[in-house]
Amino acid sequence: MTRLITAKSAGFCAGVARSVAMAEGALERCGTVYCLGDLVHNRDEVRRLEERGMVTLQRAEDVPPGAVVLLRAHGEGRAVYDALQKKGAEIIDTTCGKVRRIHDIAQNAENAGKTLVVIGDPEHPEVRGICGWCGDSRVARNAEELLELLENDPSLAERGFILVSQSTETEKNFKKSENLAKKLCTNCESFDTICFATQIRQSEAAELAERCGAMVVLGGKHSANSRRLAEICAERCETVLFAENAAGVDVSSLAAFDTIGITAGASVPARILKEVKQKMSDELKETMETEIAEAQAPAMESVAAAETAAEPVPEKATDAEVEEAEKSFEELLEDSIKTIYNGDVVKGVVAAITPTEVTVDLGTKHSGYIPVEEFEDENGTKIEDLIHIGDTVEATVVRVNDVEGTVMLSKKRLDAVKNWDDVEAACENETVVEGVVTEENKGGVVVKVKGLRVFVPASQSGLPRDAEMSQLLKQKVQLYITEVNKARRRIVGSIRLVAAKARRQNIAKLWEEIEVGKRYKGTVKSLTSYGAFVDIGGVDGMVHVSELSWKRINKPADVVNVGDEVEVYVINFDKETRKISLGYKDPGENPWEKFMATYKVGDIAKVRVVKLMTFGAFAEIVPGVDGLIHISQIANRRIGKPEEVLAVEDEVEVKITAIDEEKHKVSLSIRALSEPAPAPAREAAPAEEDEKPGPEADALVYEVSETGESSGIAPETDEEAE
Repeated sequence: MTRLITAKSAGFCAGVARSVAMAEGALERCGTVYCLGDLVHNRDEVRRLEERGMVTLQRAEDVPPGAVVLLRAHGEGRAVYDALQKKGAEIIDTTCGKVRRIHDIAQNAENAGKTLVVIGDPEHPEVRGICGWCGDSRVARNAEELLELLENDPSLAERGFILVSQSTETEKNFKKSENLAKKLCTNCESFDTICFATQIRQSEAAELAERCGAMVVLGGKHSANSRRLAEICAERCETVLFAENAAGVDVSSLAAFDTIGITAGASVPARILKEVKQKMSDELKETMETEIAEAQAPAMESVAAAETAAEPVPEKATDAEVEEAEKSFEELLEDSIKTIYNGDVVKGVVAAITPTEVTVDLGTKHSGYIPVEEFEDENGTKIEDLIHIGDTVEATVVRVNDVEGTVMLSKKRLDAVKNWDDVEAACENETVVEGVVTEENKGGVVVKVKGLRVFVPASQSGLPRDAEMSQLLKQKVQLYITEVNKARRRIVGSIRLVAAKARRQNIAKLWEEIEVGKRYKGTVKSLTSYGAFVDIGGVDGMVHVSELSWKRINKPADVVNVGDEVEVYVINFDKETRKISLGYKDPGENPWEKFMATYKVGDIAKVRVVKLMTFGAFAEIVPGVDGLIHISQIANRRIGKPEEVLAVEDEVEVKITAIDEEKHKVSLSIRALSEPAPAPAREAAPAEEDEKPGPEADALVYEVSETGESSGIAPETDEEAE
């Protein structure tokens, strides 16, 4: 029984399919379009497009001024772009995204003053285009030519170079060249620029050739990727037939083989592949029909069944392949060219990712592609972080091109349908959704939720009245969906309701868990003369001015401002009246404790005068602890008022003469640090016989101990008591 196995990736790649689709669109729009070089390396396909009005030229100089010009998937050098721009040409650039990446590497090499070395065919248009982006570029076909290149120019290995490959190069050839380059040059930077689709196609061809008696490779003789497929197959299979189309396939030379494999280069359209398979089916029809008739006979004899069971299966055949072998050739052909229609929902596996599109393997001969823009999100996430090769994607068919075997897919259209259902469910179930504010309009803002526009009125934005809506732009927000009208394509949401619900939940939770000493992070909401009100999660607590700082302050604004984020702790609370007293100053920073740990009675300290009174001066010993220098302890002579000796902000040395730990009072003395001055001499008044000597009537007498403590008739004032 003859088995015909076709490689899954045979035929147009996404880049070539895109080029042909763009050429057809340009021809439909303009009538006449000029193309520099063959658009694809397939003469039948080029001839078809030329019949529709495409004109193939070899030089940019031959392009008429103002013409519409196609740049093929192989890409062109910088000079070609410059020449066409000078002619005022309209450029339709179909350069494959994978080739454009190599152009970027080449341009970066030139900007960095590096030499570019390309592993590939120096006569191939893709390689010429790559070299056109770097002034100092060299080409080597393989590792042997690379070695010769380095031997002829030893300085190249010393100064280093950038190594890339033609996108259709074989992985084996590039790896061998790369290993040689890294061995001989420590300053070599290498980039694997082989197209992933090419790697898959080559891998499939190699695997197929190993288990087939003969291989048919379709492609143009001047197509690099097709020739490499033929080379790969020839290394593993003795009989390889290389043909451009059905006319070049000699089926009679293949009739003796039990298993025949078919693959095709990236420039082979689906119609040529279909024609070849149909021709082989027709010429092998008699043999195939005989085998099918025997397999389907209703009254098969046991001997015949044994012969069928004994039919050899290739060594590497899987269960799926055995099942496939039992199908008729017509069934296999039908499966491989399964019809896809616009609007269909299809699933596929990501086969390649470029800067412009994502290639999807649909399991058919159609090559699916999705523009990269379809995967963009509101956060600007890179495409490589959103989807990966091997991922399964589901999309809607937008346009089918059966002639070229390509399918344009849209993920966003399918997502939009699903997302409407999700938004409707969120509205019914009162589920919170998340989105990004994308624009401001007259009555509110627009939030993008799952790719859908949700209008949020200003009253539901959660902002105060007359606030600027623009402050929400580009912000990620949570909201409830309050209205969905699919017919009018209208969705309304509310950010305020989410915030209100969260606030209620926070308040209930706070009152359940509150306890004295518990710390909270809050926001200062308002200030008064006696303190500050702080929001600690939906509930406002009050920090008295005395709890704001250990230092003397005139007003709360000396410590905090409205809007400040602060950490506070609970001093006490009343659940019935819903009042909370908060503390802000850190108990661990109690200045009295610091003072007591540092000083004792009899110590000498340097202090700063902070206030002058009639009875003395207050001085700061440490921040938050003041002591009193009584007027009698300011100088070793009698003074009328403290200002005669001291001024505010003066720094003086004092002796600590007394500490009242209970009342937190400290007595200080300057006089105790100086020698007492002799009392001034007084003239004695004539004494009468009965009069006894005594102090003058207006004298103010103080008793001063040896330690400097004073006592006398000076009255204690309120401030002294403090």
